[in-house]
Amino acid sequence: MTDTTTPRVALVTGGSGGIGKAVVEKLAADGFAVAVHYAGNQAKADALVEQITANGGRAIAVGGDVADEIAMKEAFDATETAFGGIDVVVNTAGIMLLSPIATLDFAELDRMHRTNIRGAFVVSQLAANRLRAGGALINFSTSVTRTQFPTYGAYVASKAAVESITMILARELRGKDITVNAVAPGPTATPLFLNGKDDAAIQGLAKAVPLERLGQPEDIAETVAFLAGPARWVNGQVIFTNGGLA
Repeated sequence: MTDTTTPRVALVTGGSGGIGKAVVEKLAADGFAVAVHYAGNQAKADALVEQITANGGRAIAVGGDVADEIAMKEAFDATETAFGGIDVVVNTAGIMLLSPIATLDFAELDRMHRTNIRGAFVVSQLAANRLRAGGALINFSTSVTRTQFPTYGAYVASKAAVESITMILARELRGKDITVNAVAPGPTATPLFLNGKDDAAIQGLAKAVPLERLGQPEDIAETVAFLAGPARWVNGQVIFTNGGLA
């Protein structure tokens, strides 16, 4: 059974901006002690830590390339040293580089493979070995694995791999009381999504959703908080958090 006498602890990769930042803020508001992971912008992570601690929460910043197993082991170590253990790992870290398959730059494919696939393996392996009973690993995919928009081929290939890693790890952790799920956001107003798109493209994607708006990072954070806390019977699933985008 989950120990409810001590605060739960979460490590959020890519936690200094975008969806990751909203996840950190939501989990901190829910009473989690949070390790805010960053890859390159320590100042943003430190500012978020200061914001959380100023509001009475507990947080630290941890750095490292998610695809580097030694750097990420150190991030897990630092989290355990600060808070005594880890209950939830949320792996939001990822990059998105768009191109038609016919003209794909293979250097960009390799970059996405390293961060999105190797990074998912590194973080998932560490989580599998370090999460406490009652814990949760939450990886990130994308709704474009189903909508199949042009130019997303290489990115979607990397995220489809993340879904497969998630589904299989959930079954490999039988008996450990650890859930493993993936969240697949739809169009969400983050710098990663908005970069390189003009207003017409953005409005077109917003109108494609039955709710006729882009998602906000807070919308995605609500789903993560559900999987991180009360959703103990949701396991081995991909949750499409996309406003009904078909």
